[in-house]
Amino acid sequence: MSKFDEAIEDCKTQMKSTGIDCDEKLLSSVAKGLGPSLYNRDANLVAAGDKKELENVKTRFIQRKLGVEGEQADAAIAHAIEKIGASNRQKLRPVFYYLIVKFLNKESVYQ
Repeated sequence: MSKFDEAIEDCKTQMKSTGIDCDEKLLSSVAKGLGPSLYNRDANLVAAGDKKELENVKTRFIQRKLGVEGEQADAAIAHAIEKIGASNRQKLRPVFYYLIVKFLNKESVYQ
């Protein structure tokens, strides 16, 4: 199994344990979009308690990649944190971004 496949399996495991339905094609596309950071343990996790980290998610991913700003961006981040679990310290970036994409109905960005 390739490192990419292992990363996807980790994501699917997290999604299953938190009750998130998985569109495997979309998850794979989101993960591929992360590039090499997918394989870096620290970069592959979202520190939801860090305001700077969340600001980076908002500007670099939601605004630049998905074209969404303002309250919608904040709501998408809050939704992802809630779905994975605020107390879960292992929020995988592909799952976090997947939830944001689904919440904002921006699946077309990855097709």
